[in-house]
Amino acid sequence: MARSNFIIAIDGFSSCGKSTVAKALAKSLNFVFVDSGAMYRAVTLYFMRNKIDCTDSAAVLQALDQIHIDFVPSTDQVQIFLNDEDVSEAIRKMEVSDNVSEVSAIKEVRKAMVAQQQALGKKRNIVMDGRDIGTTVFPDADLKIFMTANVDVRAERRYAELAAKGETVSMEEVKANLARRDHIDSTREESPLRQADDAIILDNSNLNQSQQLDFVIDLYTQRKNQSK
Repeated sequence: MARSNFIIAIDGFSSCGKSTVAKALAKSLNFVFVDSGAMYRAVTLYFMRNKIDCTDSAAVLQALDQIHIDFVPSTDQVQIFLNDEDVSEAIRKMEVSDNVSEVSAIKEVRKAMVAQQQALGKKRNIVMDGRDIGTTVFPDADLKIFMTANVDVRAERRYAELAAKGETVSMEEVKANLARRDHIDSTREESPLRQADDAIILDNSNLNQSQQLDFVIDLYTQRKNQSK
């Protein structure tokens, strides 16, 4: 049975601005935005707080049973709730960034999150961004985008984001974190980061947010017209 809803999958490397584009796109099209990366960050935060041993499958499964994640739209963003606590800011801290790739590489974690993500996309028009949305979560997505950018540009963006939040971190630390996350994300056994065969590349190294949004909206319009 064919789906009646429209799914847009946006994958790509860390700090490429995937969530920024996805949020703006969802708002423009009146779609539901789902930040899959935030889900993995919330799990990571829970694991860190509760000192979960990532190599202990039984402990990981037990912890996952205690985790409930919600997305709540607000005036200018989507708030992330972990077990009824707003963790929108907490999950963006550098300490979470340092651990999220390792946690998200755990087979049990990915299976649990993918199941939640697929449930979200059963009936609603959604824009979802992450690492494996177009390859694993929604291989039948109506439109797939793979975002990338020069590593120096990505590091500058991430550094500015952290500095704006008052975190003290060096550019070298940010670059090292991005390189490490790229390696883990691309080489993990479970749902590695890769470009789907039918994904369209968006290199935004030299594009502003408005130009990126226009690019994706044009692709969406073309795809919708083709399906008529």
